Amino acid sequence: MSSYQSINPANNQLLKSWPSHDAAAVSQALETADRLFHSSWSKGDMEPRLQVLAKLADLIESRVDELAAIASKEMGKLIGQSRGEVKICAQIARYYAEHAAEILKPQPYPSELGEAWVEYHPIGVLVAVEPWNFPYYQLMRVLAPNLALGNPVLAKHANIVPHCADVFDKLVKEAGAPEGAWTNLFIDSDQVAELIADDRVQGVALTGSERAGSAVAQQAGKYLKKSTLELGGNDVFVVLDDADIDEAVRQGAQARLSNCGQVCTAAKRFILHEKIASAFIDKFSAALKAARLGDPLDEQTTLGPLSSKDARDRLTKQVDEAVQNGATLLIGGKAVEGVGCYFQPTILTDIRPDNPAYYQEFFGPVAQIYVVGDDNAAVALANDSHYGLGGSVWTRDTTRGRRVASAIETGMVFINSQSDTAAELPFGGVKRSGYGRELSDLGIKEFANQKLVVIAG
Repeated sequence: MSSYQSINPANNQLLKSWPSHDAAAVSQALETADRLFHSSWSKGDMEPRLQVLAKLADLIESRVDELAAIASKEMGKLIGQSRGEVKICAQIARYYAEHAAEILKPQPYPSELGEAWVEYHPIGVLVAVEPWNFPYYQLMRVLAPNLALGNPVLAKHANIVPHCADVFDKLVKEAGAPEGAWTNLFIDSDQVAELIADDRVQGVALTGSERAGSAVAQQAGKYLKKSTLELGGNDVFVVLDDADIDEAVRQGAQARLSNCGQVCTAAKRFILHEKIASAFIDKFSAALKAARLGDPLDEQTTLGPLSSKDARDRLTKQVDEAVQNGATLLIGGKAVEGVGCYFQPTILTDIRPDNPAYYQEFFGPVAQIYVVGDDNAAVALANDSHYGLGGSVWTRDTTRGRRVASAIETGMVFINSQSDTAAELPFGGVKRSGYGRELSDLGIKEFANQKLVVIAG
């Protein structure tokens, strides 16, 4: 039986299975990718690569509804959110098609040693290990900058989204990319480790769990390969006493329920100033209770299923354990009975540092609420985390907001907005949320040879 199965989490029906790639197929893929790296496609003029990205953006924009439906059926994302994901993929492809040449222009460095500059060159074949929660966007974050730069990519997608992986691979080829530029591989973790060990592979990018990141980073370190990791998050949603409460509640509910809470940068820990805590909790509870569970393909549904039975069972266990260790359950707390992988919108309070939940990431529609007395306490609580990915701060005083945002130890902070993403903005975190950045000018330089050239003066 193939481990790559497309199962609709709304009804647990098997849609299709894909066969895994054997050792011979993986070897052939690596050989093809490496040969491409040593060709004029990777080493020569950038313009043909940028034309592929522009064509890819056009293709994706022409097939938004089809691609969105595939994702919604395969991992349960609401159809409107799937359309949004598909559209941002087109934007990322177009961003690098239009800006990569400027970003990668040689950069002069004034020096007493002579005329000096840094050039940007591809480094070779990369391995990408990507998760199911944004089954197109995660792939595009790796593909677009590296296609522009000239690094071929071997991609191992999550085993519950093979249809998305397959259709993405076909789109890249349809846009005109040569064999080896992007290769989808249905492989296991042992095969990934073997690829990382191969001398022809020069880097690995992973988005996923802390456990998977640790394993990949360990293998990459052993073989001295560059790696980037985008791992979990336990993002704070800090609401200060002068915030617009109604807007904070509206966006806070969205941020916790979007993609059924399965977002690394979703608001997970709601830190409320004591003066507004009661009002916020009342309105926030009502907003979460109002969520309409249902078929993710139904436009009226506001909360779809979790991505899989495993995801639902894991979340159930986490919530039960939190309550057993002293947390108070305000609303929800249980898997929804019946067909599908649904879970009730849930709010937990009274979580102390000795509760396992205090440091855990809840990948589902579960909010933790904490109440603090001032800005310093909010920052201290925000920073008392193993993670450091994103976060948001709500206040009508932007000077105050800047001060709090600057003190929070994360890779990204948004003031008066839930966390978001854009092609032109860097994405990544610190601590156990990983290292390196994707998107923007920073993302395209992660796997570049930043080569210094000096003409003696």
